Amino acid sequence: MKILFVSSEVSPFAKTGGLADVAGSLPKALKKNGHDVRIIMPLYQCVDAGSFTIKKSRKGFEVPVDGIIQKGLLRQTTLADIPVYLVEKKEYFQRPELYGTSAGDYPDNSQRFGFFCRGVVDLLKRLDFRPDIIHCNDWQTALIPFLIKQEHQDDPFFTKTALVYTIHNLAYQGIFEREALSSLGLNESHFTIDLLEYYGKINLMKGGMLTADVINTVSNAYCREIQTKEMGCGLQGVLQHRSHDLYGILNGIDYQDWNPSTDPLIFKNYTSTTLSGKAANKKNLQNALGLEQNPAIPLLGMITRLSSQKGLDLLEALLPKFEEQKLQLVLLGTGDEKYMKMLSTLQKKPSKKFSINLTFDQALSRKIYAASDMFLMPSLYEPCGLGQLISFRYGSVPVVRKTGGLADTVFDSRDGVREPNGFTFDEYTPEAFWDAISRALETYNDRKKWDKIVRSGMNSDYSWDHSGAEYEALYEKALKKIRM
Repeated sequence: MKILFVSSEVSPFAKTGGLADVAGSLPKALKKNGHDVRIIMPLYQCVDAGSFTIKKSRKGFEVPVDGIIQKGLLRQTTLADIPVYLVEKKEYFQRPELYGTSAGDYPDNSQRFGFFCRGVVDLLKRLDFRPDIIHCNDWQTALIPFLIKQEHQDDPFFTKTALVYTIHNLAYQGIFEREALSSLGLNESHFTIDLLEYYGKINLMKGGMLTADVINTVSNAYCREIQTKEMGCGLQGVLQHRSHDLYGILNGIDYQDWNPSTDPLIFKNYTSTTLSGKAANKKNLQNALGLEQNPAIPLLGMITRLSSQKGLDLLEALLPKFEEQKLQLVLLGTGDEKYMKMLSTLQKKPSKKFSINLTFDQALSRKIYAASDMFLMPSLYEPCGLGQLISFRYGSVPVVRKTGGLADTVFDSRDGVREPNGFTFDEYTPEAFWDAISRALETYNDRKKWDKIVRSGMNSDYSWDHSGAEYEALYEKALKKIRM
């Protein structure tokens, strides 16, 4: 199959969350299986300033934005021999961040990603690459299936192309004022309840859901959850309407990249049979971060985007209890101003128990995975979660709320499973979170039982080998649908 993977972020070029990890690893798994895969994304400032070899191209395009014809250019790089096309428009993408600052989203995001989506559709005819599958991801690319089905429905170039749309996080939908219709080059006929209209505004994700041939999200549990009123974020009716074309496919991780036996960024490499190497990582991280160097003290890691989704309010409620207990906490992340302020206050206090790192640091993140005994993910909701999959790989036992992909991957002995790999809780309360942590701390003192849980996670397989095959089957379903 010829597959065009369209994403607003792709690791290692640009990243704010799990979407980038998927966009940087799933195409490699598909190429490994013999498919002709291409990736297209915006040329952000961080990509331009990175150490990537970027080639110029003579190809360009012109699309309308706010009634004015805007010109864009195409650049190109590679990812593991996969062509990566970069859409260049300095006015839109040469900015410090991808979508906005801690104070809020960029006010012209509709124009920025409307330009990107129209550019992708226009460029396809100039690339000498007619894809069998266009795989779009999240609201930033949702306009592509909408444009193809609404404006190019009679275009023979697209008649044999199937459109796949993946929801990585339903909470971010691309909702804009009605006036954005004209800036996107759309007309009033698109402002209906059956298309883009959403409580008097336009909703780009809704448009993608209604026009893609098949839709999927990134775990089976989340696929079920988002069809309910409680978790549907206002789009449960649309999802129920498309339920016959809606699938759940659990994300994977790149096992070559996330590998404690070869990772060059951790202090000492190790495997599930040489856990003494993990102890060395813990000792070195404690020393590097100014924590008490004591192997007997449980080290809790948390690497997260600082947002209400990630359970930061539960963590805040438990900080006084953490002060009283024999444990250490290392946190790494950036995000919403509210949580940045809360954690910066803790960061400024001298402590041998807490290390608060309000930044993005790839090397430190890997050191935390390798050094921590437990990995905290008390999420309010979690479409898939990659943190727990990485923590398995590095022998850090996840303590998670039982929701979405966390419910699909983390198994607690209290549920009667034969080979538990973590600790879970159900109710979104500080008390339930603390109960799960307490059970983990108690088990930690039984080294035989603890090491068995550690190895259970390390020996599990959440690579893209299985998930990639599921995406291949999904693509076949999409192609079969357009051929009917």
